[in-house]
Amino acid sequence: MEKLSQHLAPTSPTPLNLSISRAEGSYLYSAFDRPYLDFISGIGVSNMGHKHPAVVKAIKDQADKHLHVMVYGEMEQTVQTEFAKLLTQQTPKHLNAVYFVNSGTEANEAAIKLARRVTGKSEIIACRKSYHGCTTGSLAISGNEMKKYAFRPLMSGVNFISFNKLEDLNRITKETAAVFIETIQGDAGIRIPDKEWMKALRKRCDETCTLLVMDEIQCGMGRTGSLFAFEQFGISPDLLTLGKALGGGLPIGALLASEKMLNQFASNPVLGHISTFAGHPLACAAGLANLEAMLEENVIAEVENKGKLLHQLLQHPKIVEVRWKGLFFGVELGNAEEVKQVVEACLQQGVLVYWFLSSPNSFRIAPPLNISIEDLKFGANAIVNALNQL
Repeated sequence: MEKLSQHLAPTSPTPLNLSISRAEGSYLYSAFDRPYLDFISGIGVSNMGHKHPAVVKAIKDQADKHLHVMVYGEMEQTVQTEFAKLLTQQTPKHLNAVYFVNSGTEANEAAIKLARRVTGKSEIIACRKSYHGCTTGSLAISGNEMKKYAFRPLMSGVNFISFNKLEDLNRITKETAAVFIETIQGDAGIRIPDKEWMKALRKRCDETCTLLVMDEIQCGMGRTGSLFAFEQFGISPDLLTLGKALGGGLPIGALLASEKMLNQFASNPVLGHISTFAGHPLACAAGLANLEAMLEENVIAEVENKGKLLHQLLQHPKIVEVRWKGLFFGVELGNAEEVKQVVEACLQQGVLVYWFLSSPNSFRIAPPLNISIEDLKFGANAIVNALNQL
């Protein structure tokens, strides 16, 4: 195995092994200053590109004020309050409070605890092929057994249904505390549910007094052409989890729910859910500036048109299927070996695409939302060139 560094723990026997010295806009630059078009936004993180001036300035300004001062929830920090206020102004009225955490998986862990606490029930239902994180609770509700078996036993009380399958909704009962779904399944290869199924899911949860938790860690923050993907299905969740692009490049996650629900973390027991670094002021400053820029620059309004253009450019006989919503793409090929060859051929051309955890025959495309049309065409052309080599 060729390691990135003898001092860093590996996550894969075959890492990309790029040595990156800087990043700006839609590009990463190697130690030799070779540009690479980031056609995946650091796996859905850099939705406003790299080193956005407003985000960089906010980080510098906050660093001059203070960094960590106290564990989360004990002191009011202006930047936390401002970020939470702006975030909840974009959500349905019942999602009026935020619990900031450090990552997406932590947001889902908090949601599991809150759902069980609020309902007094223990069963969690999730979807097959889903991905909610790799800490023990989030891993337990993820639907890819290949990623789980080595770490069992995991959290009990979890059952699975098929995503976008109407008849499976009957498995949600009055004994179910919560249903966790990705609004659009990401690591399953970009699986988009029918609006009919989503509305039926919402109805079934209401009928059984079950909380609906929507994980928008990958598909949120403008990725699909609306700030939150659930807006496009005519429903809203009881709990919403966010991460990845939320911090503008710094690590942060969030659980959004009603103030009444989240207040239950504060008593019986006191400090029922705590975190030392949650809502770190640097991450909140970056996230606030990132969201402000996204709204002020109106980048989301162009996402659908950019997605349509990219879809039009991705025409090739080797492509089995293109699944997409906005700038959230899964391109399916004949087999995993073809995917590997395309990823490598694109990298040689200076374009970064990547594979999925639970869809080996597909590769992902998720460029920055503010990518230029010129760069969008350049990336698509590299993919077509790679497909021509198969």
